[in-house]
Amino acid sequence: MAGTSRADVQRNRERLLASARDAFATDGTDASLRDIARRAGVGIGTLYRHFPTREALLEAILDGDFETLRERADLLHDSSAHTPHGALLTWLNELAAGAHTYEGLPHSIMTALADESSGLHASCAAMRAAGERLLERAQEAGQVRADVTVYEVIAIAIGLVWAAQQPGGPSDLLERLLSTAMYGLAAHG
Repeated sequence: MAGTSRADVQRNRERLLASARDAFATDGTDASLRDIARRAGVGIGTLYRHFPTREALLEAILDGDFETLRERADLLHDSSAHTPHGALLTWLNELAAGAHTYEGLPHSIMTALADESSGLHASCAAMRAAGERLLERAQEAGQVRADVTVYEVIAIAIGLVWAAQQPGGPSDLLERLLSTAMYGLAAHG
């Protein structure tokens, strides 16, 4: 019976995560937790047993995405197919595309980066460290201004995601804004 119980627990967790992804994609990161539980076919108590806070639920969803971004940064860092500036731009585009998935996610990411007590902080900090290696490589190559920090670069990318989420912009607005920002970050001279 214990095996069945564990299987049920795992199924409920997976259904909750799938429902949360759908709800966050539709309604943003402020989607109703009660609605997420209902969509998953479980009670709100079950949701809270698995994920005691909205942030814990978001962390469970994003941890794999951030791990992918960390791995991607490592690949781009070691790649000879991109200039250091190009590797950083590629990675920032991928970070921005992921952050653009859910309305409200840019705020959650920036809050987690600044709050060490946040459940998302460790994942965000590891992702930031991976981005920092790309930035340092571009700075050492003289392709990006030396006075820029990784926090500023991520803040620019995440801020541009927020801007691109606003109604009325063209579909390629985020990519165009990131390209313009990276031009401004380039070491000119």
